[in-house]
Amino acid sequence: MTFRTLDQAQLAAKRALVRVDFNVPVKDGEVADDARLRCALPTINALRRAGAKTILISHFGRPKGKPIASMSLRPVTAPLAKLLGAPVAFAEDCVGPTAKTAVDAMKPGEVLLLENLRFHPGEEANDPNFARALAANGDLYIDDAFSAAHRAHASTVGVARLLPAFAGEDMRRELQALRAALDHPAHPVLGIVGGSKVSTKLDMLHNLILKLDRLAIGGGMANTFLFSQGWPVGASICEKDMADAARDIMAFADKHNCELLLPVDVVVAERAAPGAKARVCALGRLDDGERILDAGPETLQRLIAAIDEAKTLIWNGPLGVFEVPPFDKATVAAARRAAERVKAGKLVAVAGGGDTDAALRAAGVAGDFTFVSTAGGAFLQWMEGKTLPGVAALDNQLERKGR
Repeated sequence: MTFRTLDQAQLAAKRALVRVDFNVPVKDGEVADDARLRCALPTINALRRAGAKTILISHFGRPKGKPIASMSLRPVTAPLAKLLGAPVAFAEDCVGPTAKTAVDAMKPGEVLLLENLRFHPGEEANDPNFARALAANGDLYIDDAFSAAHRAHASTVGVARLLPAFAGEDMRRELQALRAALDHPAHPVLGIVGGSKVSTKLDMLHNLILKLDRLAIGGGMANTFLFSQGWPVGASICEKDMADAARDIMAFADKHNCELLLPVDVVVAERAAPGAKARVCALGRLDDGERILDAGPETLQRLIAAIDEAKTLIWNGPLGVFEVPPFDKATVAAARRAAERVKAGKLVAVAGGGDTDAALRAAGVAGDFTFVSTAGGAFLQWMEGKTLPGVAALDNQLERKGR
């Protein structure tokens, strides 16, 4: 796949229509977590330095094609302006006369945020007329929202077919990191996949097994694998109806020479609550009312040994109930060991999806990994080996005619 980047664009005085992901948590009218705003800063600052007119477009929430005051993007403007150290204007609509008037008033170097794309049904329907209305406000299109790239919407696919299209800085970093980890990795390659359900990660597991040398299974989904082997799991989260699928995955891994690392001991308690009485338990020794809530110390040591031997690590999902100490120990210890290896120049570690970012931040090492994706569904679909519409829309831009 080829795609154009900002250094290949003529930006001075151009209207740059930038797809960002500002679907951030808002509490009492204020942004509670500005991580996604920070991800957009390299692209916005590059455009400002080049003298472009930066026009930001994003979705927020699920208003289902109608304006809803509580889902306005207006609360984003103040924290974004603070991060940029520059004013951020706001338009009450993303298309039509209101948007056009705001865009026409811009000067080179200025930043404008348009209202929620999903206030219009044409966004999620990838309606050509809505895409043309969006494109009317830009001279070029920049996609900096990998986290929305799995959606074939007007702002991720439609506009990219109407304007000269480029990958923003965060999109470029994301694609380069994922390619390095999945397409051309240094071996041995270790995967860590956690989370609660096997059923939601079947495609991912099959795709990863084809690329990995070792795959460690953790979290609630490990219980399903243990159950499929005949181990009792007490009151633990377990998809017992997925036992056959778990056995199929184990056979698939064996066929493709991917070593599966399953728990050999576990940490159990009757409830996942702070201060709950917990104990280390060998497989098969937990009581009926106990729940498996973390990997045990022997399992952790096996995983750390695998991290030490790996040159590439791909991580998705925690190893236990990391939000509730002491059931965060395995996730934190493994994350910190991986971070140490990255800082020593001995490991490329890429992580993302679901609770992974939160788990690594809780461990204090998110900034030490080679790359941590803030994307959810898009990261997971990439891990499943699927083509992302928003990424495909940027493909082979140099060879396309009529741009």
